[in-house]
Amino acid sequence: MFTDKIKLKVRSGKGGAGCVSFRREKFVPKGGPDGGDGGKGGDVIIECDNNTNTLSHFKGKKLLKASNGRPGEGRKKHGANGEDIVLKVPPGTIIKDAITGEILLDMKNPGERKILLEGGRGGLGNWHFRGPRQQVPRYAQSGEEGKELEIIMELKLIADVGLVGFPNAGKSTLISALSNAKPEIANYEFTTLTPKLGVVKVDEYRNFVMADIPGIIEGAHEGKGLGLKFLKHIERVKIILYIIDLASFRDSFYQFKTLQKELKKYSKTLANRPYAIALNKIDAVEKNKINEFFEKINIKPNESKYGAIDEYPCYFEEKTFILPISAAAKINLDALKYALAGILENGE
Repeated sequence: MFTDKIKLKVRSGKGGAGCVSFRREKFVPKGGPDGGDGGKGGDVIIECDNNTNTLSHFKGKKLLKASNGRPGEGRKKHGANGEDIVLKVPPGTIIKDAITGEILLDMKNPGERKILLEGGRGGLGNWHFRGPRQQVPRYAQSGEEGKELEIIMELKLIADVGLVGFPNAGKSTLISALSNAKPEIANYEFTTLTPKLGVVKVDEYRNFVMADIPGIIEGAHEGKGLGLKFLKHIERVKIILYIIDLASFRDSFYQFKTLQKELKKYSKTLANRPYAIALNKIDAVEKNKINEFFEKINIKPNESKYGAIDEYPCYFEEKTFILPISAAAKINLDALKYALAGILENGE
C-alpha cells in the first residue's frame, strides 16, 4: 500500500541514573566514592533510504521510542547507552512538527542520516562529587529525561519531470513506454491511484526521473477527485509536462487551461515552473485536432527538432515545446525524451 502521510509520536531515551557507591576492598577500611555515570539515552534518528518508496511501514504505529540508558554501577562502571531508534524514510520525506507545522527535516539524499531528537544525558555518579569538603558524597545525578515530539512525515516525490493531465490522458502508458515503471493501465478514469516514478534513459550518459501523478480534474485544488491528495507530489519537479488527450470528449485547449488553473490555485510556485505540452493519442484522431490546439493557444508551429516526425506540426523553444505524440503507438517518444533532457540541461 502506498502511504504518503503519517502522524505519530517519537520519544528519545532517558539517561541512566548515576550510581552512589563506595569502594569496599580488603585492607582498605575507608574506600572513597566510586559510583559510575549513567548511560546516555538513545537518539531518534531519521535515515533516508533509497530501498523504500512509501511510509506504509509506519502505518498504525502511535509511538516509537528509543531505549533508555542504563544506570551506572560501582567501581566507576559506566552504564550502557540506550539503543538509538532509526526511522527509515524514502527520499523526498519532510518531517514536520505536528503542532506548529514547522519543517524540522527535509530528507532528500539517499544514505543521509539526521538526529531528530537527542537522548537524555546520563547522570553523574558520586565519584564526581568528591572533594576536600565532601569526602563521602552520598548523592548522584538522576538521568536527563528524553524528549517527546508529535510529528507528521510527508512524502513528496523527487522527480525531474512531473506528468499532469486529466484521468485517462495516457500518462501511465507514457511513463511505462519511456521508463522501467509498470503502472496499472486500463481504459477508465482514475486507474492510477498512486504516484509512480520511472527513470527515463536518454542516452549512455543522460537520464532523468519522471513522475506519473494521478489524474487531476476541475476543482482538484478544492479536494475534488484525487488531485489534491497528489498535487503536492509535483512541488519538487523541475518541469511540468502537460499530457493533453486529443481523443477525449473534453476539448484539448480546455484541458490545458483547466490544468494550468488548478496548479495555479494550488501553488503559485508551480504556476511559474517551466512546462511543456505533449498532445497524446495522435494515432487515434485526425490531424486537424492538432491544428485546432495550435490555433486556440495562438502559437504557430515551427521547425521540428530532435527527430520529431515532420508529418505532425510541432513547436520548439529553448525552455518549452508542444509535441504531438502517441504513447501507445510510440510515435515521437524519442523526440520527447531529447526535448525534455534539453530543457533540464538548460535549466541547470
